[in-house]
Amino acid sequence: MQDPINERSHLLNRRAFLSRASIGIGTAALASLLGCNPFRTDSSSLALGGGVLGAPHFAPKAKRVIYLFQSGGPSQLELFDHKPLLQQLRGQELPESVRMGQRLTGMTSNQASFPLVGSSYSFSQHGQSGAWLSELLPYTSRIADEICIVKSMYTEAINHDPAITFFQTGSQQPGRPAMGAWLSYGLGSTNENLPTFCVMLSRGTGRPNGQPLYSRLWGNGFLHALHQGVQFRSGKDPVLYLKDPEGISRESRRQMLDRIAALNQQQLEQFGDPEISSRIAQYEMAYRMQTSVPEVMDISDEPEYIYRMYGPEAMTPGTFAANCLLARRLAERDVRFIQLYHMGWDQHDNLPSAVARQAMDVDQASAALVLDLKQRGMLDDTLVIWGGEFGRTNYSQGVLTDTNYGRDHHPRCFTIWMAGGGIKPGIVYGDTDDFGYNIIKDPVHVHDFQATLLHLLGIDHERLTYKYQGRRYRLTDVEGSLVKGIMA
Repeated sequence: MQDPINERSHLLNRRAFLSRASIGIGTAALASLLGCNPFRTDSSSLALGGGVLGAPHFAPKAKRVIYLFQSGGPSQLELFDHKPLLQQLRGQELPESVRMGQRLTGMTSNQASFPLVGSSYSFSQHGQSGAWLSELLPYTSRIADEICIVKSMYTEAINHDPAITFFQTGSQQPGRPAMGAWLSYGLGSTNENLPTFCVMLSRGTGRPNGQPLYSRLWGNGFLHALHQGVQFRSGKDPVLYLKDPEGISRESRRQMLDRIAALNQQQLEQFGDPEISSRIAQYEMAYRMQTSVPEVMDISDEPEYIYRMYGPEAMTPGTFAANCLLARRLAERDVRFIQLYHMGWDQHDNLPSAVARQAMDVDQASAALVLDLKQRGMLDDTLVIWGGEFGRTNYSQGVLTDTNYGRDHHPRCFTIWMAGGGIKPGIVYGDTDDFGYNIIKDPVHVHDFQATLLHLLGIDHERLTYKYQGRRYRLTDVEGSLVKGIMA
């Protein structure tokens, strides 16, 4: 029987050889003209843990990121941006001098009236900064001196899919690499037994059947497949297709992978396709994850006080609280980018009751994560981010009643918060007008946010690029300025 490793070389007839050779010569000539190398092997070095940069551009403040993405657009007016004037003007029309003809979604653009509405919930000041926070966030209020609240975020995207895609990939159009993929490409891994980029999803109680999420949000885009995010699920199989089939032992699995690696290595030497290196690295990572993933997902060794800190839902797999606890465990193991998505923030109607449930989902666990990292000495080099893709309007979508209202999407101003990893603690950055409709101080664009995040990790956002289809791409496209006012 012929050795399968050598079998492929005997399958090439004269015609196939000449065809492949001509393509290879043409490709090499074109690459020479374009100044690129088609046989680049950067994924080989990445498979060993190193990024394409080799080292950060400058000393990083943060080693890892935990991004608590609140999908659907949390209402800043119910949570962070206190506007007493909206209470006084309740039911009155949004002045045209405030709106200034700005774009509206198709859900409210045909409304005959735009009645102003303030929050149903009270606000009070907290921390040395005197930050105004809603009664819906009692636990977040207790960490006011640990977080930086940015009230002046803005974006051009006005609908969910392009807005979330913009935050995660730097473009409103799908197909670009996610932030975690860029970091994997640039800096590589610091843990050979776990993915560089891990993702967890949870569904909120505020609108449990709200906007869906798509796996391309944590995709590798045009980067090698090695850099895509790996989704961790609740249940028996946290990572799909990781377990060995029935009847396959650990030893036979190792032998099979060694044989496949030999075949792939021959292909790599023959064709120079860097995706083959990625494939080899992915097989090896999957083998190591068979041990590392069950260990990190098993929270039975956590002390009781940790469960109390994160809240009762921390023991229920798949909840936001449980995912926050897992995020801390992944951070302890030096996973570089940990992305949590919590769905359900899209309150177009029944906002007073729905947003209260949604806030209860995340408030305690978000604050607990910050405090837990701090008590372990990890907050200084872990950047925690909390926020969604845009904010909500200051006027009611649909009919305004004494007890009920909704809010449409509002990209012109909204709030996020950040903590640790080189961020100034206990400050409020930026401000909006008395109507909560326009930014009046220190605007922060999505690309500014992304440039600052990369800077905190030691990366010059203009120098982390990838050449694709004749153009050099980067996370911040052709924009982005550092938000120096929030950096320690």
